[in-house]
Amino acid sequence: MKTTQLVGKEVGQVGYGLMGLTWRASPPSQAQSFKAMRAALAHGANFWNGGEIYGSPERNSLQLLNEYFTEYPADAKQVVLSIKGGLIPGQMAPDSSAGNVKRSIDECLRWLDGKKTLDLFECARLDGKTDVEEVVATIGEYVKAGKLGGISLTEVSAATIRRAAKVQRIAAVEVEFSLWSTELLENGVAEACKENDIPVIAYSPLGRGFLTGQIKSFDDLPADSMLRHFPRFQPDVFDENLKLVREVESIAKQKSVTPAQIAISWILAKSGQDGYPVIIPIPGATTEERINENMNPISLSKEDVAAIDDVLKKVAVKGGRYPDAGTAHLDM
Repeated sequence: MKTTQLVGKEVGQVGYGLMGLTWRASPPSQAQSFKAMRAALAHGANFWNGGEIYGSPERNSLQLLNEYFTEYPADAKQVVLSIKGGLIPGQMAPDSSAGNVKRSIDECLRWLDGKKTLDLFECARLDGKTDVEEVVATIGEYVKAGKLGGISLTEVSAATIRRAAKVQRIAAVEVEFSLWSTELLENGVAEACKENDIPVIAYSPLGRGFLTGQIKSFDDLPADSMLRHFPRFQPDVFDENLKLVREVESIAKQKSVTPAQIAISWILAKSGQDGYPVIIPIPGATTEERINENMNPISLSKEDVAAIDDVLKKVAVKGGRYPDAGTAHLDM
């Protein structure tokens, strides 16, 4: 697997999203989670992305990571860890004030307990009240003190990236990016990251599982799935959005691979090309089987990428990325 650098450390071209291991109605067991995490690392997916917000204050990525690195201490040096925080504890409400950002970082460090360094920290969302310059300056104090490797931003606009980069070195910018969320290529964020030599971390590269082709109808979603509340999964647009999935499935069949492999390979084909920054997709998975699939991309030719791009021009995705409450916190 190809590598790139984050905070001076080598990371694989595909990373691993930890959200599903703790933030779902029925999370997998510790044993299953550990097996998945070890499988990701075995494939070279050593950039791990978790969150203080991925679950409750009592059970989120940090507790799982503490347990994992207690069991596998030798893995700590291999993993490059990014954690999202900066929300009010127990609420999906951002608070980017200096006091809460410091609380969040301190809490992450407390749970890691010296078993693993905190390589990157990012506010999951900005609160719209605190200037980004103040936010990154606060995080920057921990970088200067040697308690944190670098600063990341999440779901921010090109203008916000440029403002932040003027006062602090920004190590990464995390945004949703996939075949059905291509805003990154159109809203100036890719250009701003390229200008400032900032890698992009692409979350939900499989469209929250939709692009795998395994979700064929609204009823396929578990009764307790949060996706039942997301606009793009609603019954009135579901069949329209399936048109994109069918196109991806057709391409995958021609290549004798899975739709998931096509989706991730397309992101990697964009990475560092045509004026774009390095892009690291971070698919999440809870089973070794899915990880083996996600971490095994193929090489797409320029003709392959052009054919996929043509599909994206013809097939329009219906519905917003988030429900209204979530959209309100996006820095558009």
